[in-house]
Formats: sequence, structure tokens, C-alpha cells
Amino acid sequence: KLVWKTNEGFDVNPFYRAEDTENLPYIDTLPGRFPYIRGTRTKNNEWLVRQDIEVNKYSDANKKALTILNRGVDSLGFIITDPESVNIVNFRMLLERIHPEAIELNIFCNGKAKEILDIFCTLLEEKRVSLLKIKGAIEADPIGRLMTNGKLCIPVEAGLDYLASLTESSAILPQFRTVHLNAASFSNAGTDLAEELAFGLSMGNEYMSQLTSRNISADLAASKIRFSFGTGSGYFTEIAKLRAARLLWSVILSGYKTADSRMEIHSVTTRSNKCVYDPYVNMLRTQTEAMSAILGGADSLTVEPFDKVFRNPDDFSERIARNQQLILKEESYFDKVADPAAGSYYIENITSLLADKAWKLFLEIEGKGGFLEALKSGDIQKRIKESAEQRRKEYAIRKSVLLGTNQYPDNHESISATVNQETVLGKRTFEEDLSVDPLIPFRGSEEYERIRIAVDKCGKRPSVFLLQLGNPVMRKARAQFSAGFFGCAGYQVIDSQGYKNAGEGIEAALDSKAGIVVICSSDEEYLQYAPEISEALKGKAIVVIAGNPSSVEELKSKGLELFIHLRSDVPEMLRNFNRLLGVKM
Repeated sequence: KLVWKTNEGFDVNPFYRAEDTENLPYIDTLPGRFPYIRGTRTKNNEWLVRQDIEVNKYSDANKKALTILNRGVDSLGFIITDPESVNIVNFRMLLERIHPEAIELNIFCNGKAKEILDIFCTLLEEKRVSLLKIKGAIEADPIGRLMTNGKLCIPVEAGLDYLASLTESSAILPQFRTVHLNAASFSNAGTDLAEELAFGLSMGNEYMSQLTSRNISADLAASKIRFSFGTGSGYFTEIAKLRAARLLWSVILSGYKTADSRMEIHSVTTRSNKCVYDPYVNMLRTQTEAMSAILGGADSLTVEPFDKVFRNPDDFSERIARNQQLILKEESYFDKVADPAAGSYYIENITSLLADKAWKLFLEIEGKGGFLEALKSGDIQKRIKESAEQRRKEYAIRKSVLLGTNQYPDNHESISATVNQETVLGKRTFEEDLSVDPLIPFRGSEEYERIRIAVDKCGKRPSVFLLQLGNPVMRKARAQFSAGFFGCAGYQVIDSQGYKNAGEGIEAALDSKAGIVVICSSDEEYLQYAPEISEALKGKAIVVIAGNPSSVEELKSKGLELFIHLRSDVPEMLRNFNRLLGVKM
């Protein structure tokens, strides 16, 4: 009973001992040594603190960059919103008073990558900076864009030709990457960790194959690829994921006979578990996610602000996100020890299990012709949809917990006026004539949020009366369950201390004027109380039974149709209650 099964499908024991690691390969390897399961750093665990800046006005972006560089950031990400604005005058303004050799510089733009590279090299010459010292990336990822958008603005083969040309041109910058492989798209679409690993590695192998087939040397191609993984709330498994990723990538690169088979990893906190209601809990989520990424050996890390999923982050949320990393570095000393997870019997075993499952899935994809072929055939999307649906079900029955959303909600909370409801409620639209089925972003709280927003907008908040009768232990437990159940919709919950008989309970329920009355008792007593209560409240309130008693069919024959219990699909039930109460979804 103490063995639990992960989302990836393997069993986790309640504890592990030294003998559980005796047959694990690579258990005795050192940090900085092949196959890099223990990381690429040997003396410490230094990582780069990254923050992205959306570039609409170049002078404003420069001002913000200088500010955050003085507040602990040492990796900048410039997201160019308008490719037509790319020119040397604007980039000179963007990089004014910034010392490229002292930080990591990353630039993303939907197009104009080669022009950006040329401009960047020209500005480096102006600043008289050695090209050998420059770290960062021009973040091209044509396969990733194809996957998330469903099409590219040019044919896929032309996009890969362009990438090969960009990679060749960037050879003069040996520490500068041209492929920022966004494997975080998989976790944000609802995959499990093994799938994110396998799909990311398969994408990486696709890039290696495509670049080397275009006369780019394997060494140059490998040196230009950076992986970006999402980091979720599975604390220990996320640590293991990055360790397994380095192991498997080194195995793949050994097949290309590269001189260096190290993997560069950027981590970013995932969005799939972030919530709109009780939003400050998102800070707790991103904090443990940051810890997992760092202990797993990420080279750089972006902690997204807690409000990223529902509005444009403000100065406060961005400052907190930066400081979350700085606390781990300056106060908790997470940067002092290389591979602190090494030797943990549990993490070493999880690393091995994850690597094994991801490798089998990787080989399965390769057997179908590689990542691009699997994407075009829809195999990748089908598997991701199945995983997302499984996760949706687990959130719906509250097997997976989203604190403040599907468990322990604050039902008095109303949606903040600062929330961009179009962002939360809107469905992403895609262009016509798609080349492949695009990935659909997944957030576990989305169904609950749609229900609560509808309740917030309806004017008068629906109320639920908890009518407690009979066995004091069972009635209290079921009242607590029901309060949490209806609290997920933001209903007003009216509790009671229990009644001696059904008559007292009926009188109190009518006085409450609640739209829903939940009978909370023991399975054995429902037949005694529920029919009388249902008959008395007919037409005056919706009567619900808390539980799933063996007498369900008999109770249904007496007119009781609604039951809530541990196996209920909570969003589906709440949508039904909204409909019965006249709340428009």
C-alpha cells in the first residue's frame, strides 16, 4: 500500500537502500565526466539567473535591462516583437552600456535571425569585445514553431536550410547557440516527464540529423543546440529528469562521434500548474520548481512571475521572481555543491527509471522515421493529447491537487480586476491550411477557473446549505468534503452543527434560502432521512447527497438524482449545478 505510481507509470517504493543502487550504471562517475549524469560543473553549481524582456521600444528595453542587471540577473533574454524593427540603429540602442562579455545575451525574434547575427557581430567589433568570450543565443527553433503554430511562414525544408546557414555563420562565436530547443512546450501541453524527455531528445536528434545532412559538422551542430525544459511540481522527479537528460543526450551524441557530448540546459518554470485564483500559491510552486531545476544541474533558469498566466507581470511580480533565485543562491547556497543529489538512493533510482522509459519512447519515435515524421503523422500530438486528458481527469477528480483551486479553495475570493479574462478564457486560434496539428496549451486549473469566473459574473453568488444529520463523525466529514467541493465554484457555503431530526434540518434549510441543500450523513442513514428532506424541499432547492452509498438506486427511485463523492468529475458536476441555478457559462 505504500508503493505509489508516478504519472510516467513506474512504481516508487516508500524508501530505498544502498543495495538498490548497486546495479545502476554510471553510479560511480564524477561531475564533469561522461556521460554527464552528474552535471558538467566540477567545482560548484553556478547557474545563470535569466529574465526575459519584451522589446517593443528599444530604449525602454535597454533601460529595463540595465536595471535588472544591477539587481542580480546575469542572463538577458530579449524578445523582439516586430521583426521589421531589426536594424543596427535599434540594436545599438538596445545594447548601450551593456557589456556582452560579462553576461549571457539571448535574442528571440520570429524571423531576421541572420540579420540579427550580423548586426550583433558588428556591434561586438565596435565594442572591441573578443568573440570567444560571448555567451548566449539567437534562439531559432523552426521545428518548435511548426509544432506550436501548426505551420511555418516558409516550407519546413527551407526553414532548416536557413537554420543551417545561421549555424554556419555563427561558428565565429564558439559559445553562442543558434538552436534553442523548446522542450518546455511539451510539459505545457500536458505531457509527463518521460514524454517531455523523449520528445525533446528526439527533436534534438532531428536537428543533428538535419544539420549534418546539410554539411554542418557534428561538432559544430552539437555545440549550437541548447535544450529548454519545463520544470513542474514533481520535486524529486524533476531533479532526476535533468540528470537523465544529460545522460541520454551524451549517448545520442556519441553516435555522431562528437568531441564534446555535453548538454546545455535552460530550465523554465512550467505554466500547466499555475492558477488564477489564490494566485500567490504560484510563488510556492515556482520556488520548488526553481529548486528542482538548480539541484538537477540547469545551466540557466527562468522563474516566470507568479501572474504570468493571467496578466502582464508588473514590477512587483518580476522582482519576486528574480529574488526567488537570488535567495537560493545568496542565502541557501544552492550554487556551492556540484550535483548535490548524487548518492541519493531514491533520486538515483528515479533517474534510471526515467532514462529507461524515455529512451524506449525515443527509440519508438526514431523507428517511425524521427521526430518530424512522427509530428507530420500526428503520432506525437496524439500521445500528448492522451496524456493531457489523463491529467485533466486527475485534476477533475482531485487525485492531483491544485491548492486553492481544486482543494482548499477560498470561496470568498472574487477574480481580480487586473486579470486579463480574455487570456484566461480565450481559446487559442490557428491559421488555416496547417501543415501539422498544433500543440494545445494545457493548464490543470482552467476548467475550474471558467466555472468560478461565471459565478463571479452572475451577480448573486449561489449558496449551498450543508444539512448535517445522524452519525456525527460521518456527517462532519461529509460536510467538510461538500464545503470544499462547492467552494471550487466559489459558491457561498452555509454550514451547520447538525440536527436531531429531519424536520429541524428542513426548517433550517428553508430559512437559509439556499439554492442547493446537501444532505450530509452516513450511508446507512440516507434512506432514513433523504426521501423526507427531498420531498419537503421539492421545487424550493436542489437536493444533493454527499457520498456514494450502496442504496443509490433505491434513493434514485425516490427522486434523489444528485450525488457528490470522491470519484465525481468535479468540473462536470459544477457546470451542471451552474446550469440548474441559471448561471451562464
